Amino acid sequence: MPPAKKPAARPYHHGDLRRAVLTAALDVIAVDGPAALSLRDLARRAGVSHAAPAHHFKDRTGLLTAIAAEGFGLLAATLADASDLKDAGVRYVRFAREHPAHFQVMFTPQLLRADDLELATARALAADALRTAVSAVRPDDLGIDARLAGVAAWSLAHGFATLLLGHNLDGPVGDKDPEEVFRTLAAMLFRTGGKPDGPRS
Repeated sequence: MPPAKKPAARPYHHGDLRRAVLTAALDVIAVDGPAALSLRDLARRAGVSHAAPAHHFKDRTGLLTAIAAEGFGLLAATLADASDLKDAGVRYVRFAREHPAHFQVMFTPQLLRADDLELATARALAADALRTAVSAVRPDDLGIDARLAGVAAWSLAHGFATLLLGHNLDGPVGDKDPEEVFRTLAAMLFRTGGKPDGPRS
């Protein structure tokens, strides 16, 4: 009796290979950071030839640029329905926690191809979503220019998220919900429906 034939390996469809390489890359970045990426290693992880990832991304910079573009698209979607600037900050922190590998890559421009159209488009969408949240702030609400309020909110959210992902806040945050901790911090700077308290006498 002839030996049973092994089932043919399922070929990757065009989109499957790209997604498989991106997923493998995100796993590596989440554990070891972007510096650990190797297209040859990712091909091995995805179960494809070592040349296959280059077909989709050309090189390591192209792969990281694709990750950043995807990240900005996800961030734009996360911020889309923010009710106000404070809520946008909470959503920003949530995005960083849910997509730590994307977050590491998105704000490291030296790793990316600056003239990439997909990246520029996704980055613009995220910026528009943030501007929408900022536009709800009236200058007299905070006593400062609304655009500067946006910079302050972004700085607070980005700094908090970066420190959180680096485990620099394990002590002060402890087992508390990081989003609730951020809400408390944001409330110290951004009051709803009135100007900040003046100096106490």
